[in-house]
Amino acid sequence: MIKEGDQAPDFTLPASNGENVSLSDYRGDKNVVLYFYPKDNTPGCTAESCDFRDREKDFSDLNTVILGVSLDDLESHEKFIQKYNLPFLLLSDTEAEISKKYGVYKEKNVFGKKKLGIERSTFIIDQKGTIAKVWRKVKVDGHVDEALKWIRENLK
Repeated sequence: MIKEGDQAPDFTLPASNGENVSLSDYRGDKNVVLYFYPKDNTPGCTAESCDFRDREKDFSDLNTVILGVSLDDLESHEKFIQKYNLPFLLLSDTEAEISKKYGVYKEKNVFGKKKLGIERSTFIIDQKGTIAKVWRKVKVDGHVDEALKWIRENLK
């Protein structure tokens, strides 16, 4: 299980800008908010993504980029981005390879049925590529403000 202080596992995933994006692209330059969410266009995921959208400039002012990851394909991401005017990249982890590396691909109970999926989680990764902060089983309400406050107070 990945924990604070660990080196963040590097990855390369297809991104909503049509390119492959690697976590190491940001090393030495930017902090990264890597948020894993279950599914495009669902109520909680839409609320969380729109909260990140609304605070994107605040994160940017703190030298921090936002990357969202779900199991959805790029076509789904593109529709989600267009519908909600999301200004950051969404990464497509259709095989759950990265979600498994970060320990967020779990058995979930959805309407009484057990199925595998992403447990809503956020990782703050500093410019050195270290996991600086982890939130698991994220509750959407207030989470983005909490993450922003944490970065403001801890990553100068």
